[in-house]
Amino acid sequence: MADTYLTRAGYEKLKKDLDALMKQKAQLSLDIGEAREKGDLKENAEYHSAKEKMGEVMGRIGQIQDKLQSAKLIDELDVPKDTVAIGTAVTVEDEDGDSSEYALVGEDESDPAEGKISVQSPLAQGLLGKKVGQDVEVQLPAGVRRFKIRKVSRC
Repeated sequence: MADTYLTRAGYEKLKKDLDALMKQKAQLSLDIGEAREKGDLKENAEYHSAKEKMGEVMGRIGQIQDKLQSAKLIDELDVPKDTVAIGTAVTVEDEDGDSSEYALVGEDESDPAEGKISVQSPLAQGLLGKKVGQDVEVQLPAGVRRFKIRKVSRC
C-alpha cells in the first residue's frame, strides 16, 4: 500500500468524511431492513436502491480507511527549509517575469485553483529537490518552461 501524504487539515477532513459515511451506512442498514419487511424483494425498488447505495458507501469507507491507515502527515516530515519538497510552498518566476506560488501537497489534497498542486504533477516533479535561486527547466504537457525559484517556505 502506497503512503498517502496529507496535511493535518486534510487528515481531519478525511476523518470527518469517514464519520459521515458511517452514519450514512447505519441509516442505509435501517432502510434495507424496512424495505425487506415489505415483502417480495425481486420487485422492491427501495430495497435494490438501498443495497446499491450501501455498496457505494462501503467502497468509499474502505478507501478512506486505507488512506488514513497509510497516512503520513506532511506537518511532521523533516523537510529542509530551503529545498522544494512536499509540504513546502514555492514561489517561482517564469521567463516572462510572472510570479506564481504553489503549495506542494499529496494527491488527495491537490486543488490547482487554490494553488495546491500534487507532488505527482509534472510541475512539482520538475521543482522537487531544487533550492532558492536555482533556474529550472520543467517539461510540462505544453512544452518546456523555465522558472527561477524565488522563495521556499513551509506550508
